[in-house]
Order: sequence, then C-alpha cells, then structure tokens
Amino acid sequence: MTTPPALLLVGHGPQDDDGADAFRSLLSELAARNPEFPVAGGFGEQSPPPLDGVVTDLAEAGATRVVALPLTLAPAGESDRALAAALAREEELRDGASYLCARPLGPEPALLDVLEQRLDEALGGSARTPADRAATTVLLVGAGAADPAANAEVHRAARLLWEGRGYGGVETAFVSHAAPDVASGLDRCRALGAQRIVVLPYFLFPGAQPTRIRLQTEGWAAVHPETTVVSADVIGSGGTPAGLAGLAGLVEERYREAVTAAPEAQCGSCGARVPRRRRSAEADTSERNSGHAEAH
Repeated sequence: MTTPPALLLVGHGPQDDDGADAFRSLLSELAARNPEFPVAGGFGEQSPPPLDGVVTDLAEAGATRVVALPLTLAPAGESDRALAAALAREEELRDGASYLCARPLGPEPALLDVLEQRLDEALGGSARTPADRAATTVLLVGAGAADPAANAEVHRAARLLWEGRGYGGVETAFVSHAAPDVASGLDRCRALGAQRIVVLPYFLFPGAQPTRIRLQTEGWAAVHPETTVVSADVIGSGGTPAGLAGLAGLVEERYREAVTAAPEAQCGSCGARVPRRRRSAEADTSERNSGHAEAH
C-alpha cells in the first residue's frame, strides 16, 4: 500500500506568541486526525521553525512526496512564488522527491461555514430565525494590504458570506493599509440602519491584529450605546481542538484536492491556476507567466 504524501503547512510570519501557539495546535490536531501520513509545519519568513529546516526533517524521515499548503486566505503574490521556487529546488536536490503546492484556503463553502459558525457563537444562537438574521449586519474585517487584489478577496468573501444566509448585510473593513478602517466600517453599518452588528475578523488565528479589531470595536460601541455590537472569534477559534476542527477540515480538503489533482501553480499576474511543468524554478516561472499573459 502506497504511503500518502506528507502534509507541510506553510505559515507566514512574523507571528506573535498567540498566533504561533495556535499554528502548533493546528499541527497537533491534524496529526491526531491523520495518523496515516506525516504532518509538519514551518514559517516562510521570520518566525521559527524555519521552513527549510522542516523540509529537510521530512526528507530525512523518508517523506518523498510532500503537499505544501500555504496557510493564507488568498493568493499571497511574492510569497507564493517564493514557495513554488523553493519546492522546485527541493525536487532537483532530492532524487525521486515530489512536492505539490496546494491552493490557499480561500472563501469557499467549507470556510464560509466556519465563518457562519463563528457568527452563531458570537450571537449565542439568537440569530437563527429569518427575522433575527435579517436584523443582523456583519462587518468582515481583513488585515488590509497595499495590493488591491488582496483587499478584493475580503470583499469577495463578504459577498459569498451574505449570499443565501439571510443576514441584513455583510460589509467590509480593514485593520491597516486600506479603507475603511474598523470605526468607519461600523459607521457605515449604522448609517445603513443596522440594529445589531457582529464584527467578524477574517483571520485564521488569534494575534495582535484580531486583538486590535476587538479593542477598536469596543471603543466604538462605548460611544454608540444605542447600537448592539458584538465581536466574533477568529476562524481557528481559541486554538482548542473544538475551535480548530473546522479549520482542520478545510486543510484536509485542500490536501485531498492537491493529492488527486494534477500539479498546478499560479499565474504571477492574476492568480489563475495554470499547469506547472517539471523544470527549473526560474524557467518554469518565466514561461508560465509569459504564456499566461497572452490571455490577458
């Protein structure tokens, strides 16, 4: 019987202690749920453990096939390209090794279900009737970035979360680098007639930015006591097995998809999925982007 590929989670740093602890908890949860294949994880930037060391450890443990999964909610541009290039180099260095890169998690049905669960938890189960949900407006808060495409992914998630779930509306805001900020987003919800607002952080793990969202929400609510405002938890709620179950299931879905699908990579211009040939990282990236550019 063929051993399934190892799962390599790729975090993006730097991480604070809360985020790093939640990342390790997710690794433990996935390892417990999937004893049939190795599960490991590292960070591609400044936080330990470094990704290259984890890849080496997997190889030394006998893992010849690895599925690398970026723990991001949208394509991460240069970080994704750097990961693809690093995996291609590993294939060239290790005879018989095979490295696949899974898609980012993204706002697809399983993730939207987890977001809806966080909303229900924040409301204490009180917004389950059509009338209650219609009176609830959600403010989905992303990190914010200088890249408009990354910010557009938060708007896409908000639209998909609103479709068919009965909420009065789903608006967007950002912690930094993009408008509107949290207070302005709450002002917009209030101006649109929201009777009750749930602030939902679009983050995988707890950390400094979700904490900042909660503090800004509490500050706004103190000035506007006439509006009911509650804060929801992050996607990987609390770093506990129960809170991480939905996120772990989504990771497993991406892993299975990568194992059964042909290897793919992303166009550096638009993020579309295009075939990845087994060549050097530099030649592969150059040909993939120039060829796909003809479609734009």
